[in-house]
Amino acid sequence: MDDNRNDLTPRPFRFAVGITATSTRSEWQDRARKAEDLGFDVVQVADHLGMVSPFPALITMAEATSRVRVGTMVLNSGFYRPALLARDVASMGLLTDGRFDFGIGAGPDFAKPEFEVAGLPFPGGRQRIENLAQTLTEIRKLFAGDHQPPVPHPIPVLVAGAGDRLIRVAAEYADTVAIAGVPVAADIDSDATGVDALARRVEFVRAAAGARFPDLELGLTVQGIEIPGHESDLHMVRMFNPALTEEQYRYLPGVLHGTARDVADTLRRYRDEYSVTHYSVSESRMAALADVIAELR
Repeated sequence: MDDNRNDLTPRPFRFAVGITATSTRSEWQDRARKAEDLGFDVVQVADHLGMVSPFPALITMAEATSRVRVGTMVLNSGFYRPALLARDVASMGLLTDGRFDFGIGAGPDFAKPEFEVAGLPFPGGRQRIENLAQTLTEIRKLFAGDHQPPVPHPIPVLVAGAGDRLIRVAAEYADTVAIAGVPVAADIDSDATGVDALARRVEFVRAAAGARFPDLELGLTVQGIEIPGHESDLHMVRMFNPALTEEQYRYLPGVLHGTARDVADTLRRYRDEYSVTHYSVSESRMAALADVIAELR
């Protein structure tokens, strides 16, 4: 990793928080304002049946804020036809005055029951990733023409995922490659081995992106966070890493631990050595990460 962005002006950090389902318009707006006040750059909404629809929720939060961007984390490409999705994405760009981040993914394996409820076929993983690439290709073509509604502001594309095939699609089409999880060995035994795994993942993105790599924003999902003064939250890391022990969780690059200053130093290292500057957390981790944001800024 000696030939990365160290010779360039580093990208600014960007911090995103996923807002979970709430019941009223005022609750959505209160949570968005809180995220903005705490220094977050993006508020995000997931795309699952049984939850509030992402687009109206994001419009509601954009109306209550002035600086923070709003984004999907992430839309399930299998739920949409490209032309219809392009209409919605363009509308979001228009109605948020250009504050919309278009996050999309292939759809996780655990979404199969949602496809069944929606009356949609559930393809295999390879087919879902091919569908994602086709969707992004078609939307790109539509936006390159005289699309209606118009696209008055560039709409950044974020693709999130963990597997090799999906990362290759992200490296080809996205502005932000959001690494949802870093593969590690079952015997991971130190912070250093976790950082080595992150370095290998970034090199994989670099190889897949080729000449596009310097223009990419690299992101990492924060699966867990332990900072003094805040309740430990390792729920997500347990769910996605069931084979690891509690001690091993803390060696993962997506698990941040130590004082706020320690974590800020870790994120500076991730930026300076591996070009990772975009971090997304769930709402339950928002206050803890806000302490880190204050250290960094």
